[in-house]
Formats: sequence, structure tokens, C-alpha cells
Amino acid sequence: MTRHEGRLGALAAVDASAAELADRMVGLSVRGLPPGYTDGMFVFTRRGRRGGDGRWTAVPEGRSVRYSAIVALGAAALPEDRQRAALAGDTVHDLVGNLVKELPAVTNLGDAALIAWAAAETGHPDLDAGLRRLAELEGALSSGDPVYTVEVSWALAALVAAHRVAGGGAGLSGKLERARERLLTGLGGDRLYRHVLGPASWYRAHVGCFADQVYPLQALARLHAHTGDGEARKAAEQIAAGICEAQGPQGQWWWHYDARTGGVVEGYPVYSVHQLAMAPMALLDLADAGGASHLKEIALGLHWMTSRPEVADELIVEELDLTWRKAARDDPKKIVRGVRAVATAINQGSRIGVLDRIYPPLAVDRECRPYELGWLLYAWLFSLPRDTPGQQR
Repeated sequence: MTRHEGRLGALAAVDASAAELADRMVGLSVRGLPPGYTDGMFVFTRRGRRGGDGRWTAVPEGRSVRYSAIVALGAAALPEDRQRAALAGDTVHDLVGNLVKELPAVTNLGDAALIAWAAAETGHPDLDAGLRRLAELEGALSSGDPVYTVEVSWALAALVAAHRVAGGGAGLSGKLERARERLLTGLGGDRLYRHVLGPASWYRAHVGCFADQVYPLQALARLHAHTGDGEARKAAEQIAAGICEAQGPQGQWWWHYDARTGGVVEGYPVYSVHQLAMAPMALLDLADAGGASHLKEIALGLHWMTSRPEVADELIVEELDLTWRKAARDDPKKIVRGVRAVATAINQGSRIGVLDRIYPPLAVDRECRPYELGWLLYAWLFSLPRDTPGQQR
């Protein structure tokens, strides 16, 4: 794909240099994935390590089913030869097959949803196994149990993808409707999504992170594109407008929000994956579904990667084919986040500005997790189909 096609082409019409950067990052992602792929699965992270000569390397650590499933979604947008380049000789079909074999040991709702989603979008014959495991884990939840917004969103996205390819058989339409209701009801009367749908600690109950906005926005946009659900589109538009209104002046997609008002509780860290992949992915899905276009905000977010005011260190590391994870405060105990959560729980809009001077955002987190590159591919190479344009619920 060239930058004159699809999503990259749409961005180029608004901001050519931002599109050039996104196009360059697609190539970096394909080159950067193989070092983290071993024995048919991706590692948890590649952690930066500085040698005696001052040069950085990236050392693989751990293993992650979740990140492997996200890479499968992203790599599925590549032609087979580039899939093999990204997956050290394997194809996405091979990777999804490996993930399906992991399902009996998967106990996290979000992980099962991502595997089912990847199976649906790649046309894998074992999609039913993914859906069964997803249903089992959902069935194990007791009524009133708190669930994470991100996991609920991934479940809805998986069911939308499965319904698109498999139709409403085996009770799939009912499962889709229940997932829809759970996510829409979870927004309630708030401006943005909270981290947990259900009971939570009083001092953080009102807080939602950036991921808690992106993934519901994406799932609801996809639901609207597939079914014409007007309520889903309205909620998606609300979330998109909220994060764009709160975006920083240099394009920062901030980290923690007061879900009640949409105000920023704590801006840092600013993550590379949010700037390059997650915000574009969700906002472009909304545009593909017929919603508002936020290309200017997407472009501004991309430019933060090369002209951010917080840290002088480069976050795009071409010689290692990766991006460093985030620009953050030198606050390992997360004091700023905790204090501001408590302060805004007591008094909406409270900032305690002195914390910005005590803990300035000067630190770089030198690691790169495979999902960061997987979502980047998905954001820029995928195009969301609209199955029922104009239909409204």
C-alpha cells in the first residue's frame, strides 16, 4: 500500500507530512515485529538496554497471548508476503491457529475476545472455539460484578466481526445485543467512559484512561457500520468529541480523564501507541462508519512524535525498528495520578498545579510492546466496511 491509498491517502489530503510519517511507521512495524516473535507467539515486551558503548539494544521479555492477538489483527491487513516478513516466515493463519490452541488456558475475558476477533477477521475455521470460550468467560461473571471497560469493548468488537462473517446463527445475534446493551448502559449519563463498569474504589470510580475511551469508540463505530445502530453512533461521536476537545496543544492524547465532565485528571504519561495508532484507529473507524472526521487531530497527534516539548530523546528508534513506549513524569510511585484522582473525586476540576513542577514529564520509558506495532498496522491499513448504510435503530 502506498500513502495515496485508503486511510493514508485521506490523511495526505489534509497533512502530507503526517501521512509520510504514518507511512514510514507502517514499514517500521513490519520490520520491528520479527525480533519479538518466538515459537509462534509474541513476547510481552522488548526492553531497552544500554551497552557500555552507549548504544541501545532491545531485549525480549516474557510472552503475551493478548499482544499476539492484537498483532494478528494488524498483520492480517498485510499481503501474504509481508505477513511472512512481519511474522518471521509464518502467516496470520498460523498465528491465529496458535492462539486458538491457547484458548483452554485463557481466563481473561479481553484475551478471549481478542482471539475471537482475530479469528473472525481472518476467516479462521476455529472461530467457533473462540466464541465458545468468550461465552464461557462471560457466563462466569456474576450479576453486578464490575468489569473493565476495555474488555467489554473488545467483546463487542469481536461479536460484531463474528456476526459480519457468520450471521446470527448459534445465538450470535442475542449475544451481540447483550454486549451492546452492556457497553451503552455503562456510559450512563457520563461524558466519557469510566475504567470500570460497576462498583469501583471511591477515589478512582470517576476516572477513565485513554484506552477506556478508544476501545468503546471503536466498538460502537463498528456496530453502527454493521447494523446502522444510531444510538451506538451517537455514543461514539460523543466519546470522539470528548477526547478531541481535551487533546493537548501539541497533539498529546492525555492519559486520565474525569468521566463525569471529560476534563483531564492527569495527562502523563503520553504514549507513543496512542499518538501513532490507537487514536487514529478509533477515529478513522468512526469516519469509515459515516461519523465525523477528525483528521486534523490525528495529524496533530502524529506530529507530537517528532516535535514534542516534553523530552529531547527520540521516541522513534529507526536502528531498532521500534518506538519507545512513553514520555512520563519521573514519578515511579504514581503519586501525581493518585493525588489528582482523590482531588477530583472531592472537587471536580481540581489540579494541584504544584505537582507539575515537582514531577515534570522528563522521563522516557524505553521499551516497546508488540501490540504497539500491531495496532499501528491495523490503524493505517484496515478499512472498515459499512454493511447497512443509512439504517437506524
